[in-house]
Order: sequence, then C-alpha cells, then structure tokens
Amino acid sequence: MTDIKRLNWYEVAPEGAKALNGIHQYVTKGTGLPEELIHLIFLRVSQINGCAHCIDMHTRDLLKTMSIDKVALVPVWAEVPHLFPDQYRAALAWTEEVTNVSSTHASDEAYAAASAAFASKDLVDLTITIAAMNAFNRLGAPFRLPVAAKP
Repeated sequence: MTDIKRLNWYEVAPEGAKALNGIHQYVTKGTGLPEELIHLIFLRVSQINGCAHCIDMHTRDLLKTMSIDKVALVPVWAEVPHLFPDQYRAALAWTEEVTNVSSTHASDEAYAAASAAFASKDLVDLTITIAAMNAFNRLGAPFRLPVAAKP
C-alpha cells in the first residue's frame, strides 16, 4: 500500500458532510434504538466494509458499554449466541444482509427474523442505521481517514 495523502472529504464537501451528519444525528438521537445496539451495528458494518477509522472509533465507543470479551467476538457473533441477546443477534443478521445486499438480496429469512425482533419503526430505524454507516464507510475507507490507535 502506498502512502499517498488522501483528501479530507469533510473539508472538500462540507455540505455533503453536513447532510450525512444529519442522518447520524437522527440515528443517535432520534431513534428509540439503544445506544449500545447502535454502536454494535456501526462496528459490524465497519468490519464488513474494512473501514479502519470506523472500526477504531466504534470499537472504542462500544467498549464504554460492552465487555472486551464480547467486543472481540463481534465478527463471529453467530458462533457465540450465548453472548448476545436475541434482539442483538437479529440486528446483527439483518446488518450483514443489508450491508451485503448485492449478494444476499435481503433474504426473507433475515427479514422475518428482524421483523419478529423489532417493531416496524425500530426496524426501519435499524435499517437507516445500517445504511448510514455504510455511507460513512464508503467515504472513510477510500479517503483513508486516520485512526486514533497508536503503535
């Protein structure tokens, strides 16, 4: 990998950043979703998309409310069902379906599980949460936003 300096998309397109931040504000302040679940979804989407900046940030956010043991196992959540409540597992499954929609086509099975675990408004808000983080990842990864982690 080369060490080419990338654009700071926030500075180059402040109106675009403002628009995305509006969605982020809605997700974090305007939904009834638990804060821990939001950060869990943000982290899982970022892991799937390989956005180092977002993985770093949302791991730190999630560690404020979730044990390191659970956070470390988020990538393999389905293998440790005893660590995550049913609703979180349904949200994680839906997160993977929506993030990988080009190959999953948001399967009926995942939709049924998510619909059973969430009220209609919460399911829409969960899906907006997933979509918002996918949008941020698609800016964070290509523009190589920096991480807070130190060597």
